Amino acid sequence: MVQLSLEYLVRQPKVSHPKPPLLIMLHGYGSNEQDLFSFASELPDELLIISARAPLSLGFGSYAWYTIHFDAGSSDKFSDIPEAMASLKLIDRFIDEIVENFEIDSKNIFLLGFSQGTILSSAYAINHPHKVQHVVALSGYINEQLINGPLEKQAFKNLDFFVSHGSVDQVIPVEWARKTGPFLEKLNIPFTFQEYPVGHGVAPQNFFDLERWVRERCVTD
Repeated sequence: MVQLSLEYLVRQPKVSHPKPPLLIMLHGYGSNEQDLFSFASELPDELLIISARAPLSLGFGSYAWYTIHFDAGSSDKFSDIPEAMASLKLIDRFIDEIVENFEIDSKNIFLLGFSQGTILSSAYAINHPHKVQHVVALSGYINEQLINGPLEKQAFKNLDFFVSHGSVDQVIPVEWARKTGPFLEKLNIPFTFQEYPVGHGVAPQNFFDLERWVRERCVTD
């Protein structure tokens, strides 16, 4: 396996194609690269799927992209911003390495994140809209402290989002996620926003909906 700057797991496409679409998975706080990868086999056969491990070890197989202040009570104090910015730089390097080392369609790249992984996936895509095209944002929110300005609407013409959240999420309040739509609307970024009657997790219907959304964008020439 090719050595990259982050530890990772890979699922090769089940359908042969010289330049397959790429889907990168970014897990949540306290998890690891195995978590989201557990449903890689259920995602479209055309995809090359790479699941990354966050750089900060919490011990016992748990990792984080940055420190979370669970008692903060507000979205603007929830995240350690310097650590999150450092992880965004790592993710940028990691994506560049993937593009250099794997045969992929660089015009059809997905970022799929959960929770902390969603916060970073969303910020990364908005900061680098020329590098990724699709974001699956599960149980997270947009942290504007991680967004680089100024934001020009024309830059986002090839970007779209699938956003979902549990309506009774006990970790990241759904009210934080509901601000995602208005933020994306201001930038003319198309999006789908769905709520499901669950906590901090992915309901079966949620997975069905996101899989369909991804499949519709997995077209290969």
